[in-house]
Amino acid sequence: MNARRRTVLVLAGGLLLAGVALLVVGLGVGSTGFEGVLRFPSDPLVWQIVRDIRLPRTLGAWLAGALLGLAGAVAQGLFRNPLADPFLLGSASGASLGVALALALFGTSAFATGWLVRVGLTGAAFAGAVAGVLLTLTLARGVQHTLRLLLAGVIVGVVLGAAQELVTLATPDILQAMQAFMLGSTGFVGWPACAVMAAVLLPAMAAAWALAPVLDGLTLGEATAQSLGLPLAPMRAALVAVLALATGAAVAQTGLIAFVGLAAPHLVRSSVKATHAPLVVLSGLMGGLLLMAADLLARWVVAPQELPVGVLTALLGGSYLLWLMHRRGMRGSAFA
Repeated sequence: MNARRRTVLVLAGGLLLAGVALLVVGLGVGSTGFEGVLRFPSDPLVWQIVRDIRLPRTLGAWLAGALLGLAGAVAQGLFRNPLADPFLLGSASGASLGVALALALFGTSAFATGWLVRVGLTGAAFAGAVAGVLLTLTLARGVQHTLRLLLAGVIVGVVLGAAQELVTLATPDILQAMQAFMLGSTGFVGWPACAVMAAVLLPAMAAAWALAPVLDGLTLGEATAQSLGLPLAPMRAALVAVLALATGAAVAQTGLIAFVGLAAPHLVRSSVKATHAPLVVLSGLMGGLLLMAADLLARWVVAPQELPVGVLTALLGGSYLLWLMHRRGMRGSAFA
């Protein structure tokens, strides 16, 4: 076993162990604390709190972060841009518009706990995310040209974002609910949401691993990748599908959570030099760890109140990238 592979395995093991440790910590973050957790086998109320609220929420934060980290690694490799994030193809603005339309048309509330209401908002967010990506693909006339795809995603994001703002202005009653979605939250994640995200994460991870040689080839340029015999068009379409599915699943369950998909691949690259096959897996593990840690901080910093987890990820992720830019002296390879 060479040194690079050993480093990859050590990092993966460390990220998994850290995730398990934070999962245990997450069981004790709440009004009853760890003392309540220690007596949960004999206390039905504490057992219900741990089983039905804290455990799925903490695990759901890891799953959503893993989806965003995986999508971020795919986006940065696909666009050959270290500043690419999972929301570049219009999925975030599409999901926001879908939720705004659902709230405006049906009068549901993002704070409601009814199963049908949550499924309705989740379905609207996912449908909006997929519609945003499809609109981007239509505007870009497919996936043949990466630059055109990137520009189309930016345009679609701006247009759908403006449409969402118009819907919110027309129905101001949904403003508070939309704010909760835009800031991101894991407070509504339960076992059904965990099951959905896990069902998406496993095939998305497997597909990204299988398509990693395309990302490796694209780092050398499209002409070089074609000379290697890689069928770029269908494989690029498959990568876009993985990116859209992973992002849509995460956004539908937790709202818009910034910087996790952008920062996770950078943290992995700063720790190990690896091809895209291990990079997408490690980025998923890193993203899960980041969002889980942010969720615990959001529940603990101003307890018994909670901070929106998206605010913490934006603050911490943005601070990290600013520090990285400063450390690298704003050179052209600042994020390489």
